[in-house]
Amino acid sequence: MNRRAAGRAGRYSARDPMELLLIEDEPRLAGLLVRRLGREGHRTTVATTGPEGLRLAAAGGWDLAIVDVMLPGLSGMEVTRALRRAGSDVPLLMLTARGAVEDRVEGLRAGADDYLVKPFAFAELSARIEALARRSGSGPRLSFGPVRVDPQAHLATVDGRELDLTPKEFAVLKDLLWAGGRVVTRAELKRSVWGFQFDAPTKVVDLYVHYLRRKLRRAGAADLIETVRGVGYAIGRSGPPDRSAPPDPGVTPP
Repeated sequence: MNRRAAGRAGRYSARDPMELLLIEDEPRLAGLLVRRLGREGHRTTVATTGPEGLRLAAAGGWDLAIVDVMLPGLSGMEVTRALRRAGSDVPLLMLTARGAVEDRVEGLRAGADDYLVKPFAFAELSARIEALARRSGSGPRLSFGPVRVDPQAHLATVDGRELDLTPKEFAVLKDLLWAGGRVVTRAELKRSVWGFQFDAPTKVVDLYVHYLRRKLRRAGAADLIETVRGVGYAIGRSGPPDRSAPPDPGVTPP
């Protein structure tokens, strides 16, 4: 990750741009993904064959590689196996039109970190890229207004003062900051923070957001987390926080 992102319209700096390698032989799809990922601040290099993708990936310097399964020269499975045999630990997201369970299992056993079936929504691809970057442990410091989070140091601060957060509270705050203004659904938080593989009917996310809001308010960062009714939560969706607003004296559950 080479430089600090400026944030949408200069409002905040949420995460660094990533250096992505896209190994995809469909020009139309590759062009679309390059444009959409570019709007999110990422720089994407395209390889159109398996051998070219393997050569570029093996050279290193990538935050993440997106690899199609069906490639000329070498398949995505072969590229992935070769990279893992060579000791590469670059996070790999595999794309394929084959969605059977055995195909997904083969891809994961070959060394892919995640698997996305075509056709897919770009929002899901973006969310999976974010999740893989978090999981890799190479994420940058995240910030919005007075709040800073350093995932590697497991440190959250408000105006330089450390926040005393539980591991789950820290994970929720980190995920909301990482999303950079995008609304994070309750189902996403349940999966990322609690490991639920389905949208379990539980209020655990709302409860922990309530705890987190209370601690942020006491530290001087009130109204940081926005509720999007029926969807989830966001930080930075409505612009920078109003530092002049007085703290809310009440404690109201989300």
